[in-house]
This record gives sequence, C-alpha cells and structure tokens, in this order.
Amino acid sequence: MHAQTSGYTVTGDDVQGQLTELRRSHPELHALADPQRLAAWEAALCTTLEQHDDFGAGTEGSRGVEYVQAQTLNSLARETGIRELLGFAGTVRRTPDGERPVMVDLLGGDGLVRKVCEELGIGDFNILTCDASPHMVASAWAAGMPALLQRAEQPLLRDRTVDAVLLAYGSHHVPPSDRQTVATEAHRMLRPGGTFILHDFLVGSPVDVWFEEVTDAYSATGHKFLHFTRDEIDGYLEKAGYDHHEVVEIDDPYTAVGVTPEEAELEIGRYLLNMYGLVKVFDGRTENEAYRWVTRTAQSIFCYPEGEGSLRTSELRYEEATGKWRITIPRRAVVGVGRIASAAGPDRR
Repeated sequence: MHAQTSGYTVTGDDVQGQLTELRRSHPELHALADPQRLAAWEAALCTTLEQHDDFGAGTEGSRGVEYVQAQTLNSLARETGIRELLGFAGTVRRTPDGERPVMVDLLGGDGLVRKVCEELGIGDFNILTCDASPHMVASAWAAGMPALLQRAEQPLLRDRTVDAVLLAYGSHHVPPSDRQTVATEAHRMLRPGGTFILHDFLVGSPVDVWFEEVTDAYSATGHKFLHFTRDEIDGYLEKAGYDHHEVVEIDDPYTAVGVTPEEAELEIGRYLLNMYGLVKVFDGRTENEAYRWVTRTAQSIFCYPEGEGSLRTSELRYEEATGKWRITIPRRAVVGVGRIASAAGPDRR
C-alpha cells in the first residue's frame, strides 16, 4: 500500500521514501533519525527473510484492512485509555523556539494516538508514529500522520532525542525475548526528564481470555501471544535503568454510540469484529447477527470485581447532551511507567 502526500508517494516498505517526506513536511521529526542505525536496518533487510505481517492488506491471514476500518469508523472507541496514557507522559514545555515535545509511538499502527490527540486537543506532543507493518505505516501517511517503518526492538532514532516513548495497543506482539530490549532502547532515546510508557494486559485477565477464546478462534490470524505480569514489567524497567518506575492499572474501555440502544450495541460489535478481524464470526450468521454475537460475547467476558472508580460490567446509557445512547465495555490495562531524572539545569520540562 502507498499514500499520496503533497505529490510524493509514500510507500509503507520504503524507509528512505518516508524519510524524504519527513524531511519535507516534518523536518524536526526527520532530525531524529540515526544514519548509522538506518544503514544497519537496511543491510539487515537485504539478508532477512520476509516476516508474515498480521496487519498487512490483501493477503490471507492478515487483518490490516479491517483494523484500519475499525479506527476510521470509531476513532474515539479507546479515548479514555489514550487520555490516561498521555497523562503519564506529563506536561513538557515547548522549546524557546516553539517546538513541541516529541513522543515516539512505537506500535502506532495507522496513527490512532496522534489522530485522537488532534481530534480532542489533548496533550501537546509532536507524535511520530512507528510500526513494523508497511500497511500500517502507509495507512498512517494516508491519514496525514507522519510515520516511519521500524521494529519496536530496533528503533532507528538517535540517543537522547525524544521526550516520551509509548509502547501500547499491541505490546504482547513483541516476543518475550525482545521485551527487555524495547525497554532499554526506549531509555536510550529519551532525554533527561523523559518517560517510557508500556501498556498491555495482565496474564489471566478478561482481556487475556478474550484473545484466547475469541480472537484466536475467530480471526484469520489467530492470536498466540503472551501477555504480561506486573513483576515482568517492573523487571524490564528496573534492568533498563530508569530512575523512577511504577506499575499501575488503568481503565481502558471500548465505547460506541448510536441513536437507539440497539444501534449502539451493533456499533460496538462492528468495532470489535473489525478491530480483531473476527471474520469467522460471519459463518452462518447475517451481518447484524454477527455484530450482536460479538457484543454479547464481549459483555460476558469483560467483567471485573468491584473497584473504586471502575466500571465492573458493560453499561448502556442515554446521554442528554448528545441525544444518543452510549455503550461502554469495561477493560482494565496494566501500565509500566519508567522515568529518567531531569538533568541539572534547564531541560525540556
């Protein structure tokens, strides 16, 4: 896949082409790239066998098209969680010449986090979307989001150049053998005062059950990935050398709206089916029956113990302000936050 940007064709698998467009349209992000790391990456591509891309397009066993469609139809489905994640990055002041602080979104997909921030006016970060999927990178450019093809465990950016690094919404796709490397590489890229945010879901949680019983069974890609434990995340942050680190849980629900309760329930089902590529759910069912099945299944799986400020089961309520019905499917995420101490004297904070 490729995207047309101001007369230049940005191809998802062409790193040099992406850098050319970054130099033209986002020179401050282009300046982050490390020429030596880029050379090593390109040399490795020449000798490495092509890996299967679960988030590709037009190939059997990929769900990239459905994933992008889900975000396009309901970009604010995960608004609550994204707000929480941006909050961990804190408030970083602009530079004297007015440049915004930089966040690298290592698993940025089609640029969802940057898109949500722009739509809602939250955070003041200049976000570089990165992903290992050429289709996702091209989709990000097509949506107007600056992006760069790279692997989370092999970032192509210079040392001490960014203010925040985000690893979210897919961290379990990073093999356990590479997870420590991601945390350590994030530490390398961060300026003094910077923050690394690692978001995923706990082993044995309702999300883990959803992936095992639904995504793995009903998607074309399957889902054989290991989630995280608290101790695992804490260990990565400690070993990487962060000056301060913590592991917390946050609310990260899915939401959808509709003119009627039935429409809201269909919309959340449509979102989840596309989000996880649950194409096998359509077997023997009409389109609406498939969406309803997904909604009911999600409502039965995403249930939590009582917790202060947290939704325990799904909620459907009418909103006077919008005149619409909103459905919320609760989801709890685990977040590891690693911080680097500020250097003596003035810094970006």
